[in-house]
Order: sequence, then structure tokens, then C-alpha cells
Amino acid sequence: MRFLSTKELSSSSPKFYTARDVCLLGLAPDGGLFLPETVPSLPREMTQNPEKFSLTELAEAIVTPYFFPELSADDIATIVGEVLSFPIPLIHLESQIFSLELFHGPTMAFKDFGALFLARTLSRLWQGEKELTVLVATSGDTGGAVANGFAGVPGIRVVVLYPQGRVSDFQEKQMTTLGGNVQALEVQGTFDDCQRLVKDAFQDHSLRKQIHLTSANSINLARLLPQSFYYVEAIRQLRMTIPSSAHHPLVVSVPSGNLGNLCAGVIAEKMGFPIDQFLLATNKNRVAVDYLHQHAFEPRDSERTLSNAMDVGNPSNLQRLIALFQNHALLTEEISGSWWGEEDTRSAIRRVFEKTGYILDPHGAVGYLALEEYLAERPEYFGIFFETAHPAKFKEGVEETLGQKLPVPPLVQELQSKTKQATLIPADFNVLKDFLTKT
Repeated sequence: MRFLSTKELSSSSPKFYTARDVCLLGLAPDGGLFLPETVPSLPREMTQNPEKFSLTELAEAIVTPYFFPELSADDIATIVGEVLSFPIPLIHLESQIFSLELFHGPTMAFKDFGALFLARTLSRLWQGEKELTVLVATSGDTGGAVANGFAGVPGIRVVVLYPQGRVSDFQEKQMTTLGGNVQALEVQGTFDDCQRLVKDAFQDHSLRKQIHLTSANSINLARLLPQSFYYVEAIRQLRMTIPSSAHHPLVVSVPSGNLGNLCAGVIAEKMGFPIDQFLLATNKNRVAVDYLHQHAFEPRDSERTLSNAMDVGNPSNLQRLIALFQNHALLTEEISGSWWGEEDTRSAIRRVFEKTGYILDPHGAVGYLALEEYLAERPEYFGIFFETAHPAKFKEGVEETLGQKLPVPPLVQELQSKTKQATLIPADFNVLKDFLTKT
């Protein structure tokens, strides 16, 4: 498998990269994002009848074309086994609507899958004598997942940048209490400032001569690809629960911020898995939705919301989506976009709880709203939305919305007693560069 930068897709002589290059570089040297030269197709029996296979078999089949032979078959089997060590329940909420719960991993967020996969992949591919620095910006859940995934991995240092005052207390504790090889930087700015600092670091040649640098954001393809497992497991479980669903079209609603999860779904679909429609669901940080509707990309400062992991004003993976379709009309044929305000989100949390007793997190609530709207006039569809984080990660906002206390999971109780360890920095690249080279 060969990979190239999204900025070289139209080049007559693009530079190609290996899977090892992609994992260790994170971002392409020209500032583009890596994509495979072609998206491989899997055997039709596997893609059209996933219920006949285990998720482990499907996951190994998905990642093998991208990472073999840089990773051996035994390595891939071991990594996939460790990544898929917790359940992914599909919950039938009402009528045509299902929730896929992606929060049963160690940090109670969907990003656990990709972070664990990347950590174990890098630990096998990195053979350098010097330390490898994993640099990651987070709007909430990525930081905790990456910190947990890489904690204690020999030869790797993790530096997490998060926006001051824009993550929940629980999210902050997850990335600032591990210590050891995990360092947290509290940035006086927004997530977009954090992401800009990370990109500046990757494109600073003098910095990269001093330290070995890679990324664990969804800009790193090895973090993004394992997220395709969600879509496959959603189809597999739906077919096992309701066999007749195989004869109906399927729509998947994806709470979206930096768009990595949605890209993973598109890749799964292009590998052959039967997904008829994607819904890009987001909050008032609607840059990607506006692009779908207007075919014009206009980044803007992000605004703080209850669903803070989607507070992104310049989503990096939009360029991957554009590259995967290479045609705006085709893109908008498969992906519909909608955005929802704060009161919409709170109303959905209340309505679903009153109807079903199910507690949505704010991101899942946005996914639910988009799906509910889409299915209202399409009774032939089955619909799945992703519950991307445990509602206890946003305890204060959800409790205020419902007017009652949430049960506190043991992980939350454990973190509450730990001490925050973070370095406060301005959104200034020179300050970040100084920290990276001198600590």
C-alpha cells in the first residue's frame, strides 16, 4: 500500500509514502493529510454479510491492506485484540433509531479505539534511538484517550495541548493526572489555536531536526482508520438483531467536530460496507455544514458549547473528505449536514430521557437530532447514531438539563481525587517550541 498527501492528488508525479512513514510523520511534509493511493475493496461476502463474521475478523481484514507488511499478521492480530477489549453495544431506542455506544473503553470516549491502535502500532514501528514525541491537540476527548493509550509506553513522550476553560473537569483530569511520559499544556486560547500550534510544529524544519515528532490527532491516518470498526460493528449487530434490516437502506448519524470519525465511515463504505447515507451532525460551529450547503470553506473562530468536542472552527479532515470524493456533488449526495443549537441539544436530552429513560451525552444528542429529522420522511430507512462519550463526562451540563443527579461511574470517582499537573502557556508557537526542546 502506498500513501500520498491530499495536496498532491492532482500531481503528475506525487511523492509516495509507506505505512511506517504515515504513522511516524502524522502530517505530510507539505502540510497535507495522508490518504491511501486507492481505497482497497474487501471480499464481497465479508462486506455484504458482516453478521457472518466476528468483529475481530472484520477489523483485521480492514487494517491489513494498509499496514502489512510493515506490521506482521501476528502484530495486527495482537493489536486488534487489544483494541477490541471492551464492548460496543447497539441499543434499540425507538422505532427505526438505534444508538451505538462507543464509550465503554478506558476513558469512556469513542477515541479509545484509535488511540489504543496508534499507541500499539507506533511502539512496534518506532525503532529510533531517540525519544519519539507524540504531539496532540484536543477539544476534549482526544487528549484523555491518547494520554491513556500511550501512558507508560517506552521511548515515547506525549504532549497534549488543550484550550483553557473549554473542556469539562473530567476531561481535564483525564489528561493532566497521569504524569510520567504524559505532559499536558493548558493553552490560553481555543481548540483551533491548539490545532494551529500542532500544525506549525510539524512544519517547522528546525524543530523537527531537534526532536522526532508525530501526531495522535485524527490527522494521523493510523488514529483514524480503526474508527471504521464502529460502522462495521453497527451493521453487524443490526443484522444480527433484525435480520430483515439487510433489505433496508441504512443511514448513520455522526456527531462531528474535526471530521475524523466521518472520514473513517466513508473509508469503510468505499471498502464495500453497505452504508447508504451519512449525516454530518454538529453544533453551532457549523463550518463543515456550511461547506456542504454552499461549496465554500470559510474557517472561523470556534464558539464554546455544551458539546465541546465539536467546538471546531477549522476542521482538518474536511480536506480528506473532499479528496475521497473529488466532486462536491458526489460528496453531498452521500453526506447530509445539519447543525443544532444549545436548546435543541438540551431538549433532545430531556425528550429521549422522558420517552425511553436513556441518557444521551450532548454529542450523542446532536447525532440523535440529525437522525430523527432525516428519518421523519424516510420510513424505509434504519438509522444509527453514535453515542461518542459517556454522559458522566459532561455531568454538570447533563444534570442541569435533566434536573437530577447522574450515577457516577467508578472511573469518575477515582479521577476526582487526583491532582492536576499542567503547564499554562499562551497560544504562541515560540513558547511551545521552547517547551518541546527544553523539557
